[in-house]
Amino acid sequence: MDFNGLSIDQAPPISAPLRFFIMAPIFGILVGFLLLFSDSATLMNRYSIDAIVVVHLITIGIFGFIMLGALTQMLSVLAGVNIPKIETVATFSHAALLLGLFSMVFGLEMSNTLLLRLASLFLGSGFLVIIGSMLYAIKGVQHFTASIKGMSVALIFAFMIVLMGVYLLYGYSENDITGLHYIVANIHSVWAVFGFAGILIIGVAFQVLPMFYVAPRFKQFCKKRVVLLISTGLFIWMVLSIFAQEHTLYAKLWVTTFFWAFATTVWIKFNKRKRPVSDVTVWYWRAASIFLTLGSFLWIYDEFFKHEYIVMVGILIGGGFVLSIMLGMLYKIVPFLVWFHLNALGYMTIPTINEMINKKFSRLQFLLLMLSLVGFIFSFYMSEFLIPSSLFFIVSMAILEYNILAPVWIYHTTRKKKPDFDMSAFSMT
Repeated sequence: MDFNGLSIDQAPPISAPLRFFIMAPIFGILVGFLLLFSDSATLMNRYSIDAIVVVHLITIGIFGFIMLGALTQMLSVLAGVNIPKIETVATFSHAALLLGLFSMVFGLEMSNTLLLRLASLFLGSGFLVIIGSMLYAIKGVQHFTASIKGMSVALIFAFMIVLMGVYLLYGYSENDITGLHYIVANIHSVWAVFGFAGILIIGVAFQVLPMFYVAPRFKQFCKKRVVLLISTGLFIWMVLSIFAQEHTLYAKLWVTTFFWAFATTVWIKFNKRKRPVSDVTVWYWRAASIFLTLGSFLWIYDEFFKHEYIVMVGILIGGGFVLSIMLGMLYKIVPFLVWFHLNALGYMTIPTINEMINKKFSRLQFLLLMLSLVGFIFSFYMSEFLIPSSLFFIVSMAILEYNILAPVWIYHTTRKKKPDFDMSAFSMT
């Protein structure tokens, strides 16, 4: 790996990102069980309560927790900044998001006003505290790399979609669902996928692909212009969605063109790696490129069919693209965190990064996830696919949880032993 440009001395405590990573697969298991006892006809309606619950358990419980955990680490390492009181911020946000997400789930299912108001409070404060801390830390960065710019823009989108989410929850708590509610909900969902998750992935890829995979670096046009162009397209799409919905197709074409170009670029760069060794994380990146391409084209195609295929677009882009990248990165980040922190404490006789996760289990987890995603797509036409697909997803998330806990277990058991070297003499006091 190439660690050039990293500020590893700024890394936060390992507990800050790990608490988010460990919870994500648990929410995945919960999603699988909810899908197991749902029906595809209900889930096809994106505005049904069951669909909203499942979507937010995925977007907040899985995507949100993984992305926030990764950002607590990457902002410090890639940007070289200290997020103020990161341990306190991470602990508070983690707890608030847990309480908020469960309050939202039960509040929506039970139509309980109090729970929905609590959900607004906890989710809003949980997200805004950690996002605000990150943006505050970033403003002190003197040298903005392409990755830092991408993460900054993604966090701005995150800030805005959180405010939209609080507004939408307020509508449900007061039973005040107007036409504006559905417009905001549409912007909220698109900006969450493309503005927050999509731009964050692109920004991180600028640094991660050359670092972890020794892939060719991105061209300057990609680094300097793509995030700006996508952001511009998303704002144009928002304006058209509010004032001229019949013309949103043009903004969609703008946004999807650059995401499709990114997917193609990623595929090409993996083909040009200096050390073309394949592992499950490479499979995830390649699968994500394929799903993103299919999902982008289907999002355009869906415009001509009154959004009949919008749920399938969500599966392709949300599950196939975003989730694949998230899980692929987890298999890199978690072992790296454990190895780095143990090394920094003076432990030298520890497993390497590649030895901390069972490769057979990670491959099985990948296979089951891919089968579940394909099955979910078919289940909208043949409902009998929903049960086996849900079971595949549950087992996949359970294996993922084991694969995350395995390196964490190595960390805790190793900490009980005496270090090979006493590194305390080199610490700053």
